[in-house]
Amino acid sequence: MTAPKDAQLLVALQDLEQMIKEAEDASKRAALEKMGFPVTGLEELRKAHEKLEARIPRALVSRYRRLTQRLGRAVVPVVDGVCTGCFTNIPSSFTSAVNQDKVVYCETCGRILFWP
Repeated sequence: MTAPKDAQLLVALQDLEQMIKEAEDASKRAALEKMGFPVTGLEELRKAHEKLEARIPRALVSRYRRLTQRLGRAVVPVVDGVCTGCFTNIPSSFTSAVNQDKVVYCETCGRILFWP
């Protein structure tokens, strides 16, 4: 099963937010620069974040924000039929054609799921 468009956008949004958070954290930035990874382009990351967020339905962004506050990672992959957020088996019915273009949530932890 491939991830629906909105779930893919949420994965990218989550990744961008993590990059921005690391770039803004002085100690993490210093550690990255010490390893030879200069931290530049923070403003470009913020602009990309704004553009990406505008492409996602408001209700979905709102749910994503609530999940992020409560659980940390809101969007997690399903690996070998298991939610990697709470390690619960995901029913095989979640991969059916009925759910193909829908954003799917874990029944146990509520995280947004995607199949890599």
